[in-house]
Amino acid sequence: MAWNAYLAVNHLRQMQRITALTLDDSKIQANISSVLRDLTDMETGQRGYLLTEDPSYLQPYTDAKLRIETDFAGLRAGLAKRAESERSLESQLESLANSKEAEMEHSILLRQQGYRHRAFMLVASNEGLEVMNRARGLLSSLSAAESSDFARIDRERNASLSKASTETMIVNACLLVFTACVFGLIRHYGQALEQESAQSRQELAKRDLQLGKLTFALCNQARFKTSAIEANARLLLDNYGGFLPRQGHEYAEQIQEASAQMEQLRQDLVGSPAFTSEEKAA
Repeated sequence: MAWNAYLAVNHLRQMQRITALTLDDSKIQANISSVLRDLTDMETGQRGYLLTEDPSYLQPYTDAKLRIETDFAGLRAGLAKRAESERSLESQLESLANSKEAEMEHSILLRQQGYRHRAFMLVASNEGLEVMNRARGLLSSLSAAESSDFARIDRERNASLSKASTETMIVNACLLVFTACVFGLIRHYGQALEQESAQSRQELAKRDLQLGKLTFALCNQARFKTSAIEANARLLLDNYGGFLPRQGHEYAEQIQEASAQMEQLRQDLVGSPAFTSEEKAA
């Protein structure tokens, strides 16, 4: 039972670790998606403003510009314990994002100053497009790395579940066999005790019977002896009382009285009835 509890606790800790890793992967994937969305929103706002010169089109650009720093901070924190290759990809991505932001900021500034043609020429140079494509490539690489890591964690979780199930089944089977053995030993020991108790009762009954026979024999012998003493004392008084001195007469009476008291004591101890007159005469 203790081993089963240890396995359960160990499995729980393993699942907690895997769950934490899975949660970290999910957060990193969410940060990657957020950075891509921020870059896309900034580019959308830039192009909309360049085409229309309507400041309302800059709202997505402004919002994404405020979010992207926080999203990059979350991505850096998530990749802090990852491999050096992933941290290097994040660093390159952040550098590209800064370059793209500078390019967009420059084109918007040119459009605000009235240099529409120069702003469009900057966009037409495809400098921003190349940066954006490289940024998307880095984001895709990071996402693929996290997906691979997530798949590895998923395989580890499945292996852990399979191992825990197998160990639990083995331990429970051992516990079942152990319990069956314990119950078997208890039953065997109980039967042995019952047999020993039956033998003890038989021996005790046999000894009680022997003791009863002995007691009965001794009781009858004492019964006849005391009756004989009493009868002889009575006969002595009846037949020769006149010839006995006064002190001898008193001794005979004391003997008769003592024998009567002994017979009464015997009856009180064993519950045997007194002799009949015919038995006394005999």
